[in-house]
This record gives sequence, structure tokens and C-alpha cells, in this order.
Amino acid sequence: MTIANARIAGNPRVPEPVNEQARDYAPGSPEARNVLAEIDAVTAADVRDLPNVINGVRRPIGESAPVVAPHEHGLELGRIPVATAEDVNAAIDAALAARHDWSRMDWLDRVAIFLRAAELVNGKYRDELMATTMLGQSKTFHQAEIDVNELVDFFRYNVKLAEQIYTAQPFSVTGVQNVMDHRPLEGFVLALTPFNFTAIAGNLPSTPALMGNVVVWKPSEKSALSSDVVMRIFVEAGVPAGVINLVHGDGKLVTEVAQASEHLAGISFTGSTAVFRSIWRGIANNLETFRSYPRLVGETGGKNAVIAHPSADPQALLVALIRGAFEYQGQKCSAASRAYLPRSLWQDLREQLIETTAGLVVGDVTRHETFVGAVIDLAAADRLAAVFDHVKQSGDHEILVGGSVSTEKGWFVEPTIVETTDPRSFVMSEEFFGPLLSVYVYEDDDWEHTLGLLDSTSQYALTCSIFGSDRIAINTALDVLRDNAGMIYVNDKPTGATMGQQSFGGGRGSGTNDKTGSVLALQRWVSGRFIKENMTPDLDWTYPYMG
Repeated sequence: MTIANARIAGNPRVPEPVNEQARDYAPGSPEARNVLAEIDAVTAADVRDLPNVINGVRRPIGESAPVVAPHEHGLELGRIPVATAEDVNAAIDAALAARHDWSRMDWLDRVAIFLRAAELVNGKYRDELMATTMLGQSKTFHQAEIDVNELVDFFRYNVKLAEQIYTAQPFSVTGVQNVMDHRPLEGFVLALTPFNFTAIAGNLPSTPALMGNVVVWKPSEKSALSSDVVMRIFVEAGVPAGVINLVHGDGKLVTEVAQASEHLAGISFTGSTAVFRSIWRGIANNLETFRSYPRLVGETGGKNAVIAHPSADPQALLVALIRGAFEYQGQKCSAASRAYLPRSLWQDLREQLIETTAGLVVGDVTRHETFVGAVIDLAAADRLAAVFDHVKQSGDHEILVGGSVSTEKGWFVEPTIVETTDPRSFVMSEEFFGPLLSVYVYEDDDWEHTLGLLDSTSQYALTCSIFGSDRIAINTALDVLRDNAGMIYVNDKPTGATMGQQSFGGGRGSGTNDKTGSVLALQRWVSGRFIKENMTPDLDWTYPYMG
């Protein structure tokens, strides 16, 4: 087959990316009115079919499962198919059939497609993405806005990072031409995306695709409403049929079918540590099956700490704890989950923190006053209720505020703060993925000892916040906690990394630390081929030393 190559003579440059700025969505503002109108349109319309999309074809639904609004679980928004092994294999076959042409398309043409996707997200589809993210994933105006903006940033910044990779070439000397061919991986990539970020749902399949790979994308069923919009954006932007194939259904089944294929080239995953470890074991058990060793990229759990030195600003600390722990119901892998606070600060901070937390409005995310929406499903609500029961039965724990769950209309969990006198407690080590902040109060002169407790208590190493104005204390913390987190914040909450400014990812039980927002994240999806061309080949096999 002949591959058309219409590359422009010269050395084109991709646009310099700029972060999309968050809109306010103040009551009555044009942006708020537009989104509320779109929300009304989505809820008033017939239940949406959210089908598998294989080789560019939106397939009939067949057997289906409902998609509901977490904050109003009686509101059915859509229905998704339950994928079979046959569906997954069809998606794999479609990807492999598209691989040859896509992998050989000039990278600048692939770049143009995803730059177009960025503009579609930021323009034509913005209100629909906002509405479907708010309804399907129970996000407030602000949380949905920064999510949609991050998807725009992913597309814009990733193409700039791709340019850095493709234009990096080796040194050549006179008579020799050296070239690095940045090939996509041989086979297909499986992208498994979580419910909590529309941006991640769009980024995980698009990043390998940008680098010339073909993808089978299995989004969370809990984000199916917004993921369907993202898939339509890919198609309209010009992603060819078969390059990204969307398959709904059971993640375990999809993964097992993919792991049985010799053509599995990599897995990009965001989700729980336990699931990622099971994926890793599945790869290990099938090593003899694969043509090459699959690349595994995982961003998993976190038990992110905020530690304050006695020199910390108490008001800045209060804001960071409230926002870091309770925005989006704590359903962020980077959410503040445990806090180590000095007794001198805690004396004044305690009541203010309790009062502020108690005043947070929990409810319908389409209402402007809401700060905390619903957790994603009944299983999440029940899991957190069980944690609260465990806390209430533990003698060295006290619930300072919250601790209740209501599931009658939506899956609502009160923002909850637990104080413990046991620094090794389960509330200081286990991830709960909900609006629960655990506090341990330490004596002011135990700074270094407390840093050691923080570092050794949990298996995770994702984000961490250090609060203080004493520079020596901050530097001590940065040294002791060098391996504790892939993302350290100083005098800021441990959430909210911005594409192009901070590179996100963690180690230990938190993942492979491939640093989303950097060249490292894209480099995992290429396999270098070095080409040396000799312009003056030797014509005599002997060497001068031979005489």
C-alpha cells in the first residue's frame, strides 16, 4: 500500500501551548446559564445510548446497564452495553488493521488532529462536556471546569512534548548520517480509565495514539456519559476509524482478553493499586505469549499527607485542608487524606476547621451553593459507612465532624474529620477515596520524628504538602521525604497539578511515576530504532596494524 505523504517542505513548529484559564461560573453569569441550559437539555432528553465504538462504528447496544446521576440516582442518563470477549477481540482486530497507516502517518499530521480536538473541547463541545461531567460524575461547576480545561491542556501540551521527542536527533560526523526513528510500539495499547476525571479519560487513549499507536479504550462505566462525548470529539477531530476503539463493560474481562493477545504492546491505567497489581501479575503470567514486553504505565492510589511546621500560616493551612480533603468528595488520587499538625497550631485551628467543615453544603452539584456532591456509587457510600463504624468502635479515634451517610436520593457522605492519637492507625495508612481527613497532633519539638512517621506509615508515595515559613524546617522535610511523594507542594494543597507547569505521578504503591505533563509520559509509547548510514564504506577488510 502506498502511504500519501504531503509533508510541507521546511521545519514547521507546533503552537506554543498556554493553560486554559478557569471561568468563574458565578450565579447568573453567561457561562453558568449556558451550562445549566445544557444540563436541562441532557436531563430532559431520552436516555442516551452510549455504545461501543469499534472501527469507527457505533454498535447496537444489546444487553445494557444503566448510567445514573450519583447525586440523584433515580435519574437515568444513559445505558451502556455489556461487552463480550467477541467485542473486545473485534476492537483489537480493528486497531491492528489501522496500525500500519496510522503508525506511518507524519507526526505533524497526527499533531494537527489533536490540536483540532483541543479546540473542539474548548468550543463546540465545552458546555456538553461540562454538563455530562457534572451529571454523570457529580462534579460542581468549578470541579467540572478545571477537569474540562485540563483535557484542553493535555491535547495542547502533549503535541508540544511530542515535538521535543521527534525533533531530538543524534549527532552525526562527516561521512556518517545518524537518525533516531521514534517508532510506535508493535501491537496495540489498552487504555483503562477511571471515573473521576474526564481529562484522564481523554488523555490515556490519546497520548499513545498521538505517538502513532492504536488503542483499545475501556472507560469507567461511571464516566460513560462524558466519555461518549470525548469519543465523538476524537472522531470529529479526524482520528481515523480503528485508531481508538471504545469498549464498555467489565474491566477484568476486557483486560484478560487483551492479555491473551500476542499483540498487546502496553497498558495505560489509572485506578486502584490492587487492580494495577493484578494487571501486572496477569502480564507476568502471559510473558511467553507476547511479541515484546508490554509497557505498563500506572497511576494508582494515594494516602496524601499535609504536614505543618509550627511556623505555618494557620489560615493558609485551613484552606488547604478544606479544599484538599473535600473538593470532589475526596475522590482524587491526590486528595489530602491525613494531616500531621503541631499542638500549638491545633489549639486554635481545631474549632475553626470543625466549624468550616460542618458548614460545607452537600447536595445537588447543579446548585451554586454546593461544595460537596455525591460519591460515585452505592458501593463507595457503603465502604465509607463501614469505615465510620470502625472509627466509632476504636478507642483512640474521635470523629470531630461528619461521619454520616445518606443514600435515599443520592450517595451522599458528610465531610468527615477524625482525630487519632495513634500515628500508625488505619486511618493514617489506608486509602478511603472519599471525604475523610484524618488528623494526628504531634508535639512541636517532634518535627523530624513526625516526618519519619509520615514517610513510613503508608505504602503510597503520590503527593504531599509541607506548610511552614521556617526554611530550615522546609528543607529538612524535603530531605526526609525525598522518596515519599512524586509531587511535593510547599504551602499549597496536595492537589491541582497544572499541565505544563507541574509533572504529576508517584512511586511506591502509587504507580510507575511516568510523570504526566512531561516528555517521560510520551516517551513510554515509542520504541527507538537507530539508523546509521555510512557514506564512505570501507573497501579493505585489513587494518594497518597488520603490516
